[in-house]
Amino acid sequence: MESINYIKGDATNPIGNDKKMIVHICNDIGGWGKGFVLAISKKWKKPEQQYREWFKSQEKFELGEVQFVDIDSELSIANMIGQHKIKRLKGQIPIRYEAVEKCLSKVAEYSKENNLSVHMPRIGCGLAGGDWNTMEQIIQKKLIDRNIKVTVYDFE
Repeated sequence: MESINYIKGDATNPIGNDKKMIVHICNDIGGWGKGFVLAISKKWKKPEQQYREWFKSQEKFELGEVQFVDIDSELSIANMIGQHKIKRLKGQIPIRYEAVEKCLSKVAEYSKENNLSVHMPRIGCGLAGGDWNTMEQIIQKKLIDRNIKVTVYDFE
């Protein structure tokens, strides 16, 4: 049985010789300015530009949806809407696990169709307030159990 590969490093600099997809969590209010998205924007302008255009269009811009942004023939970014707003409200954290499950199902399909390995930081567990054990179970169910190679990066 496959398992998640944990490494120390930068998720915007994924390892390996295969084609890759970097996945990360976005919010449902069009905000892009804190957390891992800053590291993405520092390296590539396209993911942020396309996310902002998607938000403006409001076309299927909702929890559980994913926007796939091709950087080049070897790398894609998955902008996954898995976070409701950006702040804790009445004790409710921004991450929405059901939305992340839907997103990762779409990531699995896209990954299979395009023969991509999946790379990510510990998604949903920083500003979104999620629990890594819960997220790990979702990743196991939606990606690992479908034989998709997953690498999680802990920034040094």
